[in-house]
Amino acid sequence: MARVTTNFRCTECGWTSIKWVGRCGECQEWGTVVDVAQQTGILRAVTPIVMSDSRVARPITEVGAESVAHWPSGIAEFDRVLGGGVVPGAAILLSGEPGVGKSTLLLEVASRAAASGQRVLYVSAEESVSQVRLRAERTGALQSSLYLAAETDLATILGQIDQITPQLVIVDSVQTVSSSLTDGLAGGPSQVREVASTLIRVSKDRNLPVLLVGHVTKDGTIAGPRLLEHLVDVVLQFEGDRQTSLRFVRAHKNRFGPTDEVGCFEMTGDGIAEVADPSGLFLSQARTPVSGTCVMIAMEGRRSLPVEVQALIVKTQAPQPRRVVNGVDSSRVAMLLAVLERRSNLTLSNCDVYVSTVGGIRVTEPGADLAIALAITSAFKDVALPVTLAAVGEISLAGEIRPASMSKQRLAEATRLGFSTVIDSEAMHLREAIRLAFAGSGTQRVDVPTF
Repeated sequence: MARVTTNFRCTECGWTSIKWVGRCGECQEWGTVVDVAQQTGILRAVTPIVMSDSRVARPITEVGAESVAHWPSGIAEFDRVLGGGVVPGAAILLSGEPGVGKSTLLLEVASRAAASGQRVLYVSAEESVSQVRLRAERTGALQSSLYLAAETDLATILGQIDQITPQLVIVDSVQTVSSSLTDGLAGGPSQVREVASTLIRVSKDRNLPVLLVGHVTKDGTIAGPRLLEHLVDVVLQFEGDRQTSLRFVRAHKNRFGPTDEVGCFEMTGDGIAEVADPSGLFLSQARTPVSGTCVMIAMEGRRSLPVEVQALIVKTQAPQPRRVVNGVDSSRVAMLLAVLERRSNLTLSNCDVYVSTVGGIRVTEPGADLAIALAITSAFKDVALPVTLAAVGEISLAGEIRPASMSKQRLAEATRLGFSTVIDSEAMHLREAIRLAFAGSGTQRVDVPTF
């Protein structure tokens, strides 16, 4: 028989102690440590279980491979991130900043699935059914086979699933649902663990896909225990800037597909819309060449996007010149300024430098180094680069240009968009790249520094 001892555990974070304390040593909450009885061991030998032939371990070479069937959600960009569509029995977690559009996206997914003949249950634990109805009416998501429920109790949600027998369940959000079988408030680690594990168990037992909305903390991580990310099959991150309408969906974990795909959406007055070809979103509309601009081909997962980098150089008498960046890594720009001044004889220590991307996109990959360096050089010389030129490459501290990853896809995208010159050569120095870039800048004389 089992030996039972008394232990003390925090009802909020699960922290345990061998003696009672008034304040939790992990989450620092007062009055949350209670005594619990737990089994510490088995005092007698365990009788072995007789295994059936179907459960006996077999060599991996004798195990048959079953293909995973996806059914399309009706939103191509969402299916792209999932690896082809929603898998029956999959548990999907979608997280993002407040107000980024998580509920709007999942309501559109529910509407498309209901329009295709699926019975969908949308459980809102944060809004009333009338509020969801108003959003659905505004976005055109009214479907007869889309069922709405405003519930925060886990047992009631399970009862709704038993009564409606849906083919897709959406719970918004997992941090606002609570179970009466577990102590603590909704959103606490113990409650999130219990709610998520129960919904995932129902998903696996009934071959029912479940989409969960997750809150994030102030540093961008998913709120609740890290066990939540381990339990689900897919972890999606919904990203976007409130100042722009562009949104991205990225997969951080996917048991049924790749994790390097990116879905692109745009928030409109009528809801959320797919952006199948975002090539023109990050390029300026100027038809004439402008100094201080250079186009690079960035990679967002497997998708290549043209991004225009803009730079502005202003002479200053201040002892500390300003360095203002937007959409690029500030430390990377500081390094490139030092390389340009040391390796290309550009005097930038007495200039204010402003670097930004068009469209609000953020580019952090090293492949943007060459485009940033050429844009800064163009702004410093006040000479425009050709509009048919694009640049991709990483710049080392020695001034050498290294090729960026997935160069073939970048080159193919640049060719499709009409860029006749792409500077991404291997074993090239920054000085040579500057000469090559300004060689086709028109009839205007270019004052390239003497090296």
